Amino acid sequence: MTGEGVLAALAALWARIVATSPAPGPLDAVLVPAVVTALLLSPAWPHLKHGVTIVHEAGHGAAATATRRRLRGIRLHSDTSGLTVSVGPPRGPGMVLTLLAGYPAPSAAGLLVAWAVAAGHSSAALWGCLVLLAAVLVQIRNWFGLWSVLVAGAVVGPVTWFADPAWRTRAALAVAALLLVGGLRAALELPRAHRRERGSDADQLARLTAVPAAVWLALFIVLAAGCVAAAAALLTPVR
Repeated sequence: MTGEGVLAALAALWARIVATSPAPGPLDAVLVPAVVTALLLSPAWPHLKHGVTIVHEAGHGAAATATRRRLRGIRLHSDTSGLTVSVGPPRGPGMVLTLLAGYPAPSAAGLLVAWAVAAGHSSAALWGCLVLLAAVLVQIRNWFGLWSVLVAGAVVGPVTWFADPAWRTRAALAVAALLLVGGLRAALELPRAHRRERGSDADQLARLTAVPAAVWLALFIVLAAGCVAAAAALLTPVR
C-alpha cells in the first residue's frame, strides 16, 4: 500500500471513530439500562462480571503505570477474580494508588461512556473500549485471561465496525450500564467477601495506611453509587 493509501485508510478510520451518533431516546435511555440491570441481577452475573473484572484490573495496571511502577502482567481467573502484578516500592503513595484504583475503575469508565453517549460520541466510546481491551491483552499472562479479553473484543468489535449509529448508541449505553451497575454490585459484594477471607484490596490498603478496611469498603460503595447517580443525571435530560 502506498503512503497515500495508508493516509486514506487512517483518515477513514478516524472518521469512524469521531462519527457522531444520536443521543438515546427516552425509551432507549430507560429500557437498555433496565435490561442490562436485570441481567446483572440474574444468574448471568458471574459471566458478565468478567467484563467488570477486566476493567478493574485495567484500573490497577493504569495506576501502577502512572505512578511509575513496573507492570509485570495481569491474570484473570474463572471465578471472576483477577490479579495485577507490578514491581516497585512495597509501600508509599504509588502502591496505595495502585490498590485504590481497582474497584472505582469500572464505575469511572462507565460514567465516561455514559457521558460520551449523552454527548453523541458513542462510536468513540466503543473504540475506547477496544483500545482498553488491547492494552489489557498485551499484559495478560494466563490462558483464561486471554480467552476473556478476546471474547469481550469479539462482542464489542463487530458492533463498533458494522452497526448503524442508532445501534452503536444502544451498545455503548449497554456497556455503560454493565460497568456502572456491575461496578456497584461488585463493591456491594466486597464486604461479605471481606468477612469470609482476608486479602482484598481494602485489606491491603488497611495494612498500608492508618485507615481501617471498613472505611475503604464504604468508600468503594460510595464512589460506585455516585457514578451511577451521575450517569443517570447525564442521561435523564436527553430529549
